[in-house]
Amino acid sequence: MKRNPTSELAKAQSQAGDFSREKLQALLAVCRNNLRSFDADLITRAFQFAADAHKEHRRKSGEPYFTHPYAVAMIVAQEIPLDDASVAAALLHDVIEDCEHYSYDDVAKEFGGTIADIVDGATKISNILKSREVTKAESYRKLLVSMINDIRVILVKFADRLHNMRTLEFVGTEKQKRISKETIEIYAPLAHRFGLARIKWELEDLSFKYMYPEDYRNLKEQVNQRRRERESFITKFCKPIAEKLEAKGLKFEMNGRPKHLHSIYKKMMDQNKTFDEIYDLFAIRVILDTKEETDCYVAYAVVSEIYTPIPERFKNYIALPKQNGYRSIHTTVLGQEGRMVEVQIRTKEMHDIAERGIAAHWAYKESISNIQQNAYDKWIRWVREILEQPPTASDEEEHAKELIEGFKQKLYQDEIVVFTPKGDLIVLPADATPVDFAFEIHSEVGLHTIGAKVNGRIVPLNSKLKSGDQIEIITSKNHSPSADWDQFVVTHKAKVAIRKWVNDQTKVSVEKGKEIWERKARKLKIKTTEDLMMRAVNRLNFPNLSRMYVALGKDEVSADDIASALEEQEDERPTPNPVFNPKADFDFYAQHVRDRHGVVLENNMKDVQYDFAKCCSPLPGDEIIGFVTNGHGLKIHRRDCQNIRRLMHESDESSPMRDRLQEVKWPPHSDGTYIGGIRVSGSDRQGILNDIAMSISSYKNTNIYSVNIETFKTGFFGSVLVAVEDLEHLYRLIERLKKVEGVEHVERYIEAS
Repeated sequence: MKRNPTSELAKAQSQAGDFSREKLQALLAVCRNNLRSFDADLITRAFQFAADAHKEHRRKSGEPYFTHPYAVAMIVAQEIPLDDASVAAALLHDVIEDCEHYSYDDVAKEFGGTIADIVDGATKISNILKSREVTKAESYRKLLVSMINDIRVILVKFADRLHNMRTLEFVGTEKQKRISKETIEIYAPLAHRFGLARIKWELEDLSFKYMYPEDYRNLKEQVNQRRRERESFITKFCKPIAEKLEAKGLKFEMNGRPKHLHSIYKKMMDQNKTFDEIYDLFAIRVILDTKEETDCYVAYAVVSEIYTPIPERFKNYIALPKQNGYRSIHTTVLGQEGRMVEVQIRTKEMHDIAERGIAAHWAYKESISNIQQNAYDKWIRWVREILEQPPTASDEEEHAKELIEGFKQKLYQDEIVVFTPKGDLIVLPADATPVDFAFEIHSEVGLHTIGAKVNGRIVPLNSKLKSGDQIEIITSKNHSPSADWDQFVVTHKAKVAIRKWVNDQTKVSVEKGKEIWERKARKLKIKTTEDLMMRAVNRLNFPNLSRMYVALGKDEVSADDIASALEEQEDERPTPNPVFNPKADFDFYAQHVRDRHGVVLENNMKDVQYDFAKCCSPLPGDEIIGFVTNGHGLKIHRRDCQNIRRLMHESDESSPMRDRLQEVKWPPHSDGTYIGGIRVSGSDRQGILNDIAMSISSYKNTNIYSVNIETFKTGFFGSVLVAVEDLEHLYRLIERLKKVEGVEHVERYIEAS
């Protein structure tokens, strides 16, 4: 028997607490105006069910908790109008999560499996983010899965997050910043990818407001001060365009496109420009009430006839839509007073899809173009591709990093559109290279790429492509990727494929090298132990045992070379264990060696107490000079020491300070050791500290005095203090460190920590 909506409405009124009958009527009215069809009974029952479930709950603001799901439902119905199931799910979205007496089965029994699945999906996203487990691969996988099983899940979550951001003033400062950071890193870029421009802008501006409140207030004030001037200019600019469009019989809306605060702020930071420099570009939209795309070109011709266009800033997203389905013509022209004005031209349907993205697909379900549907399908295919991507990392944490890296890259990237030789369109991220293009065509094409032609001309594989380029890939079955491709490719697909290939080849080479050595060892009757093999590693200057096996597998070293290294008899001191001291004191270690050796003093200086300046740490091989201090004898500096240069710059020839400089030089043969410092940084990985220590200590049995390494996220930086004979000795160590896997930058370190 069909339910009576009037009776249900009366029930809802009695159980909704502070919510009046007008609230439900308002929601039903919005649904009636915005949804193509809806079931009033469904909405009424969901209203009653949620109001009853939350009747004991309050928000931080002190309001009844049900004000939140009601507001979320209004956002879904009014700002992202989908269908009645979405509105009902919005009303119910916190029931499973926050009401202990209600379960998935309760919701499914009352409203069916579809609505219960949407509510459950929204709950799972909340739980993942609340538990901070989004950095775990499986949790991130669940987040992605919840988005693609039913698109309405993430759209309801957008509405949920939007209302939470609109009411964020009622929570503490620390929580405001945390939620805002999460919003701007995950929700805002997701909204962009789904084409929800209006929601994306608001989420970004609200996040900006709470993350950088002072900058937000200052920028808002500057924008308000310029508003009247801008409105006057826009009105004057639009008038002749409007007159000509009306003369051609076109119906349209034309207005200034709002400048969003976060967008202005980001441009100021990224481009290091002032507010006036960024805010000088005006923007308007021409929205045509027409079904004919050709009318957009008519409007473009009108604008170009009145104002001078800037050709290089013309973009035709109608012919070449963005991946999220965005379609519009963009042109920039010179307006009055020589000011640049960006003009966007689109139909009402294009505008609706630009503002509401995927959500607009429901409104245009019967008439929507294949281009729009393809954009949505591509997004879903991409998410599935990420989920099904085989891991290249060996552990869960590294796999999580790959997964998240690829997903976030996809969210944030700007796009270019390029073409195959047959004219097929390929969308790539900005700064993509021919190698990225090759992997986008097929992984096998990428793996066997040897060259590329762009617009008929051969180009380097690391060349950056631009929109409109036509690319032809040259392949060879006998060719394999280069490991350095990973340094310039930008697509997740290419990076994963290259890393997997390199890892696979390394494993093959290690196994091959082991097999070759074991055959040799059996023949020579050598019992292979780790300590024995490390002797060969040290004598042949490999950073670790795996690297030696790789070299053997690739014929870069022979089994005879390893056997010979093991047979060498040398008076070797045991490899010292490095001292891992996070607060290494340069002076402490220097004191142990500075009295062992001397310098040659000139100008008849004898029996003078001297010491080596810690500001530049001179080594034999450096050009040096002495400086007479007050009470501390002579300090020996490098001639290019910044303190010496400053003294020379700030004093003239007659200055008493110049008289304190004394000529000194190293003796012809300097024995003993000196303290040398090395600064090193790179990508963190398990065992890298040991590899760094082994690389140093295995060279001439170099003593390590201290290692100070600090890690951050996926990287590390730090310094190493070593005992060296001279400058050449130090530079040989630097060159060895450059070969250690993961080390990206090495330089001489001359300042105390």
